[in-house]
Amino acid sequence: MSGANSSSLSPRCFILNGIPGLEATHIWISLPFCFMYIIAVVGNCGLIYLISHEEALHRPMYYFLALLSFTDVTLCTTTVPNMLCIFWFNLKEIDFNACLAQMFFVHMLTGMESGVLMLMALDRYVAICYPLRYATILTNPVITKAGLATFLRSVMLIIPFTFLTKRLPYCRGNLISHTYCDHMSVAKVSCGNFKVNAIYGLLAALLIGGFDITCIAVSYTMILWAVVSLSSTDACHKAFSTCTSHICAIGITYVPALFTIFTHRFWGGNIPHHVHIIIANLYLMFPPTLNPIVYGVKTKQIQEGVMKLIFKEKGVPGMK
Repeated sequence: MSGANSSSLSPRCFILNGIPGLEATHIWISLPFCFMYIIAVVGNCGLIYLISHEEALHRPMYYFLALLSFTDVTLCTTTVPNMLCIFWFNLKEIDFNACLAQMFFVHMLTGMESGVLMLMALDRYVAICYPLRYATILTNPVITKAGLATFLRSVMLIIPFTFLTKRLPYCRGNLISHTYCDHMSVAKVSCGNFKVNAIYGLLAALLIGGFDITCIAVSYTMILWAVVSLSSTDACHKAFSTCTSHICAIGITYVPALFTIFTHRFWGGNIPHHVHIIIANLYLMFPPTLNPIVYGVKTKQIQEGVMKLIFKEKGVPGMK
């Protein structure tokens, strides 16, 4: 396997080294990731199919959930097959432009996921604080525009990553100590000054994640205020139960994401590199794997839709 000439300022390819120091256990490490990927694909595709075919789920909350599922399954598909090729077949070479493309899609889709979670928080806010106006506020055109705006925001903020990374000189070599092309992992291979990359990466994270977390926090503060003012205990319990799955999804997404973002820039030298890489991979795998499980367990309408679909396929009388 030939790498790029170390004297080249723009290498033909990069070499993804997997998890340095744990090469002997790559096969064993790959097994849980493969298992999680299968669950993620089956679970998210199942959710999308269920929401598209079950009329009772044709509501804004579930449209946003379908968008989240599509984003999640696309996100893990951009990295896991390539990672498994490294672990199973030692296929570590990736074309320079393909690496930049993977880097763009990974960060664009993580930004998109954050935006969808923010939209889902706003959906819960409208549903609980303005229940009588819910259907008139969140119409299909509004949902479409909100999803499109979230997509365009992520694309426009992440595109500069590609140009900032491509402009760097790569005269030290082409070995990336990672399982996929992460923005800062690629930039650190450069022999040039990548300070602009680090600053813009942090700025993009704040503009996307910081804005979304703020909107989510404000939405749930308003929801909590509205729920506390309810006189009925049953109404309070019902309002909280509709938000439980979404709160779980927020925690699953943001905790490993914030760890990955800040360790690259502030605490990278204090954390073993293989630990950072494993967590960076889990950060991409946890939400796609766990979100379908969380929503399936916590959302009664989805459970009913699954049972309805199963009995309908079996031809049980009375189940339409």
